[in-house]
Amino acid sequence: MDKTATTEKVAIITLGCEKNLVDSDIMSQLIDERGYLLVDDPQKADVVIVNTCGFIDAAKEESINTILEVADLKEHGNLKSLIVAGCLTQRYKEVLMQEMPEIDGIVGTGDFDKITRIIEESLEGKKPVFVGNPVFSYENATRRRVEKGTYSAYIKIAEGCDNKCTFCIIPQLRGAFRSRTIESIVDEAKELAAQGVKEVNLIAQDSTNYGFDIYGERVLHKLLRKVSEVEGIEWIRLHYAYPGYFTDELIQEFATNPKVCKYIDMPLQHSEDRVLKRMLRPGRQRDVRELIAKIRSAVPDVALRTSIIVGFPGETEEEFENLKAFLREIQFDRLGVFTYSQEEGTAAARLPEQIPADIIERRANELMEVQREVASERNGRFVGKVISVLIEAYDGKNDVYIGRSQYDASEIDGEVFVTGYKGELGQIVPVRITHSYDFDLAGEVI
Repeated sequence: MDKTATTEKVAIITLGCEKNLVDSDIMSQLIDERGYLLVDDPQKADVVIVNTCGFIDAAKEESINTILEVADLKEHGNLKSLIVAGCLTQRYKEVLMQEMPEIDGIVGTGDFDKITRIIEESLEGKKPVFVGNPVFSYENATRRRVEKGTYSAYIKIAEGCDNKCTFCIIPQLRGAFRSRTIESIVDEAKELAAQGVKEVNLIAQDSTNYGFDIYGERVLHKLLRKVSEVEGIEWIRLHYAYPGYFTDELIQEFATNPKVCKYIDMPLQHSEDRVLKRMLRPGRQRDVRELIAKIRSAVPDVALRTSIIVGFPGETEEEFENLKAFLREIQFDRLGVFTYSQEEGTAAARLPEQIPADIIERRANELMEVQREVASERNGRFVGKVISVLIEAYDGKNDVYIGRSQYDASEIDGEVFVTGYKGELGQIVPVRITHSYDFDLAGEVI
């Protein structure tokens, strides 16, 4: 689209998960093409878009508070229009428009392509609302505007989810599982590489299910191979790889493809079969144990990450103790612990034996202490070894560079503190590890 003459400045505030980051990048590109000036500081903007999360209560509260803070800029700043996007609008569009007159426009998860029209109409005082079915297609949205100095970026390989997990609202917010074509994803990787991105993180709500809906088979291993052929992309990281469809071909791709990070993010949510059954999670603990053993046999240096929910309705103390024992035994390199949230509209919210918040919090703290010990031990194996590190930042106060290895994902895992480096940011360099901590490493460039 040709740029039109305009003086309005637009800022986007992104809340929630990395999927929202992708949505904001695409909106940024459309806004830039239309001729608006994108700014980082909402206080300097004429239009602010708040891309919200509506997954759990804490996320909804953060979204509402952010909307109210931005709305204050109408009285104490230059703000002309406040637009709300994302999961919260998909779920509560009527409530938001009725209860928050500060909002000047709304766009749901399936209508990001209309963002410039929404901006224009909101500035005209029309209060547009575009919240249809959550079926936005990324097939033709390969162009994204990422910030300068972005060396790691996410790519959605699919949208939506077909699973019926009793604790989750995502299918209602994002629709059914829909894969993108391999060609579309590869084109996006090329676009990102041209902007200086070195690492792409492939994400979907259930990434190992990729391709079945359009190819009649699960072809994640083929996608990894094709993305690895993109010049400029040096690391490919996989997230949300549900264990049910983790094929032998996929394991071999991890074992043999040098661009595929030896890092697997496999959300399990729990170890105990009775809890998994109440969650409507596919598979059982025996299946998980067999899969992990197979992966570690084929990829000995793999870093495994998982996510666990504590305090699910009916979780007994015995089951929780068994969960702790399971984590000590399996020794996941990385772990995300989430406290169960009783979300309206989910089947789990209606289950009996809801657990008090103080017990849930205690269990989460205990689980993190278990993981601190495990992670410290796992990290210790790197001392004395040379690993590749992506340099992403410089701490001038301590004269140290900060980066990540292939074993750590951006923002959610540990970092590597590097001394002796004299080059530019965005380079992948060999570092000899000299110290290990609970979650981080330190070393010297060689």
